[in-house]
Amino acid sequence: MPALADELWRDIHYASFDDLRLYARHYPARGATARSVVCLPGLTRNSKDFHTLAWYLSTHPERPRDVYCLDFRGRGASQFDRHWHNYTPLIELRDTLDFMAIVGLHQAAIVGTSRGGIVAMMMGALRPTAMGVVVLNDIGPVMETRGLARIMGYVGKMPVPRTWDDAVVQLREMNGRAFSAIAAAQWEEIAHDLFNERKGRPARGYDPKIGRAFRGVDLRRPAPALWPQFTALQQFPAFVLRGANSDLLSAETVSAMVERHPNLRTVTVPGQGHAPFLRDRDSVEAIEMFLAAND
Repeated sequence: MPALADELWRDIHYASFDDLRLYARHYPARGATARSVVCLPGLTRNSKDFHTLAWYLSTHPERPRDVYCLDFRGRGASQFDRHWHNYTPLIELRDTLDFMAIVGLHQAAIVGTSRGGIVAMMMGALRPTAMGVVVLNDIGPVMETRGLARIMGYVGKMPVPRTWDDAVVQLREMNGRAFSAIAAAQWEEIAHDLFNERKGRPARGYDPKIGRAFRGVDLRRPAPALWPQFTALQQFPAFVLRGANSDLLSAETVSAMVERHPNLRTVTVPGQGHAPFLRDRDSVEAIEMFLAAND
């Protein structure tokens, strides 16, 4: 049986196809009749990233819905993989589909932040029956070189802060300019979400070997576009959030996505970069309204 954590969510541990111990959170909704939600995090983020959204959706007074938030392998509370080359969207999709099969989910609402959105696009192409609607958080079929370079510059290379105060300083120095809408007090909450904790101190929240997957990326050339995967989402209602200061998803790409998708809604999140934290009321309510309109 899953463990209940502080009456807010249930901890779920399950085995991957290659016997890794993986983790997910389930935010149960009493009397839920609305479509269930599966939240997929960014490259170095984890299930805690979705707490505000998941709590809002699962306790909505009119349309409560079950929400499941995953830790991809090598992130958060999921076991690290000895083979770093398994840190790929295709393997992460397989883990996601296995989890959905275990808990009996199909035609779910998929909310994907960055890397999680890439997994969502692949799901639409390879297992469309698993998905009913999709929310892409600051990700699209074209990824800007500037954003990729920034990500490659820090993944697996940043030191683990000695204290939580140091963690807050590190995050604000790295992200403060792009995330001007994030209040000072919120950075402490975000630090506790992004880092694990060991003996009261920050611990690495992801396997640094994830960065090795970028070794073959040549920034002198544009990253391969994912238009075929995005086109597979045309059969689903879709919602794209873009951080106003994003360096990975351009406004031009969003416009091109709108032209190619007959049922795509978009919103720009002010004062946030890549990728919005989905903690602000406007973003959370917009997602809920989109889901409600497409149940």
